[in-house]
Amino acid sequence: MAAEKVFPMTQAGKEKLEQEIEYLKSVKRKEVVERIKIARSFGDLSENSEYDSAKEEQAFVEGRITTLENMIRNAKIIEEAESTADAVMLGRSVTFIELPNGDEESYTIVGSAEADPFEGKISNDSPIAKSLMGKKVGDEVSVQTPGGEMHVRITSIK
Repeated sequence: MAAEKVFPMTQAGKEKLEQEIEYLKSVKRKEVVERIKIARSFGDLSENSEYDSAKEEQAFVEGRITTLENMIRNAKIIEEAESTADAVMLGRSVTFIELPNGDEESYTIVGSAEADPFEGKISNDSPIAKSLMGKKVGDEVSVQTPGGEMHVRITSIK
């Protein structure tokens, strides 16, 4: 049997996943069951789009619960002490400027389970994070992105 994937994440990321599971189990599941019950009352299930939609949502909710439980079961919490302050590591925030135009960007590097680019959290599996890992302030790095190669200089690590 293959080893299960480990999901590195911060304690806050794990807590967020636990909250999502609680919501799905205590609220969303009940809503979906109620939708199924109402859809059944419409009669013939073979031509009942409301019923089909509710069953699809039920499958999604149950699948999401299973996925989240697996992530939490296989979570590896990133501890501050595990990483050195002077290098880009999982759990650290990094600021860099794009070369030559100087646009500044900041990201926190997190495990894939808690990545949210809109909140400035990028996965350690992303091209940017992979290129920056282990680098230090002042290092210039080439990053391969889907939009092409980008050159950056690291300005701070927190």
